[in-house]
Amino acid sequence: MWTHQEAQVLALPEIEVVRRDLEKEVVGRRVKEVEVRPGSRAMKIIRRHGRRKEFQDLLVGAKVESIDRVATSIALELDNDRVLVVDLGDSGQLLKTSASDGVASHTHICIAFTIGGQLRVVDPSISGEVYVSSKEDFETFKKGTTALDPFDNQPFTWHHFSTLLEEEQTPLKGVLTNQEFVSGLGNIYSDEVLFTAGLRYDRSSSSLSSQDVRRLYRAMMETMQDALKARGTTWGDYEFKDLAGNPGQYQLELKVYEREGEACRRCRNIIVREDFADEQTYLCPQCQT
Repeated sequence: MWTHQEAQVLALPEIEVVRRDLEKEVVGRRVKEVEVRPGSRAMKIIRRHGRRKEFQDLLVGAKVESIDRVATSIALELDNDRVLVVDLGDSGQLLKTSASDGVASHTHICIAFTIGGQLRVVDPSISGEVYVSSKEDFETFKKGTTALDPFDNQPFTWHHFSTLLEEEQTPLKGVLTNQEFVSGLGNIYSDEVLFTAGLRYDRSSSSLSSQDVRRLYRAMMETMQDALKARGTTWGDYEFKDLAGNPGQYQLELKVYEREGEACRRCRNIIVREDFADEQTYLCPQCQT
């Protein structure tokens, strides 16, 4: 059974960039062969499968019919009643390459298509996971996922958002970074959303006025869309790259994250850093109340 696992993951805009890239590049492709690279580290990536051959046999000969996403997991739906599930964790990459391209360090899986090159899984820290699920288990997981998704085809309303916030009674940053509440905002985007909304990270979610909730809702939806248009944020130890190996550009737009000591772009006051739940959070004390 496919169950939710607690883990730090790449944020939602980056995952959505990869999902959309896969729709363009691999739908309709048939798997010719699968290589799980030598070594125990590669086996940790496919840890739900006892042997390499078991994993490989479930994929070889199957055609990719469609690409789906549940929260921050990407699903390649196959024509053999199976789903290839890819959880990139906090450091994983999916790369579409030519078969003749050199194999990058930390490449653990190479999936070759009959036409159209290869799909490779790269993960320096082995924080992600790749496995083949039955479509039945995949559908069960989809139905059981309740976290809000800003990229859903049927987006949630601000009224629904308001009700859920009031029920939480938790500091706002804690709510926004909770994977069970909203999918994939993470540390960077939650700081940016709160700055755009003009709200402090430690405000209780149950203390917001209707106007506050509207601002927060709009800030979250707009920030996610802006990050998606910029093809994600490339930042930190494991820098995000899209399916073609290109970095995102939203880091050029960050207004508070990692800008401690710099002038706020809105009011020219100084951005500060404060501790919150074993992480650092960045804000403008003048603009956020």
